[in-house]
Amino acid sequence: MADITSNLPGLTYGPATYRSPVTERRGTRLILIGLTILLLVLFLVLPLVTVFREAFRAGVGKFLETFQNPDARSAIWLTLLVAALAVPCNLVFGVAAAWAIAKHKFPGRAFLISLIDLPFSVSPVVAGLIYILLLGTNAPIGGFLYENFGIRIIFAIPGIVLATIFVTFPFIARELIPLMQDQGTGDEEAAISLGATGWQAFWYVTLPNVKWALLYGVLLCNARAMGEFGAVAVLSGKLRGETVTMPLQVELFYNEYATVAAFSLASLLAGLALVTLIIKSWLEWRYGDHLAPGGRTH
Repeated sequence: MADITSNLPGLTYGPATYRSPVTERRGTRLILIGLTILLLVLFLVLPLVTVFREAFRAGVGKFLETFQNPDARSAIWLTLLVAALAVPCNLVFGVAAAWAIAKHKFPGRAFLISLIDLPFSVSPVVAGLIYILLLGTNAPIGGFLYENFGIRIIFAIPGIVLATIFVTFPFIARELIPLMQDQGTGDEEAAISLGATGWQAFWYVTLPNVKWALLYGVLLCNARAMGEFGAVAVLSGKLRGETVTMPLQVELFYNEYATVAAFSLASLLAGLALVTLIIKSWLEWRYGDHLAPGGRTH
């Protein structure tokens, strides 16, 4: 049989002349790498450096003074509270949704996946306005809860939690679904055939197989929850000391020309984001084969 590559011009198998068709020239690679680094410095590194520089511009004393402000302390506490409530809700939902989608076949499965992705495409501001129409004191549901049980959702902590749950909805589920789909149902079927119940198969087989991906999703969900602005701004009413989270308080400080206070609080948010990034990068480096579909599970 004739060599089918013999008629291809410029293609030989000699070690000195062969060049991979998918590898760019050295100059092209250097340009692309340099452009990427330049964009990262301009749009990520430089803004972060500016935040910390402005935060400490007046000295460490002024920086620490910001966190003695009652409004700032209330914003920090509320941000942590909202994240502590929203992340576990999405944790339960994410695991349940991933289990149902990856391990079972049922009508409407693809539609359910599309619904999970909905917060990625809907503006948080639009989501906040929808919640006001549904749960405001003049709306049927919100009015009923307020008049009969005294429960206020909009312009209160429950509304902020709902807004945060909405914008962080897909993170955990979307991290688990591809991994669970790749793992299939073989391990669970083996456990059940040996006498395990469905709950035991989930707790002792499925969950250990996805624990690192689950932690990865929780980290991303938590970072997004603490940094949410749009939906929270619509639903909170920005009541000082009551419904103002850290991102909202940064805006209020800045609008009042309290620049050092604004950047000090912003640096705390940036620091939390950097810690999340470091943990995320460490998980990818240490447990990357557990996080990616097709990787090891034990």
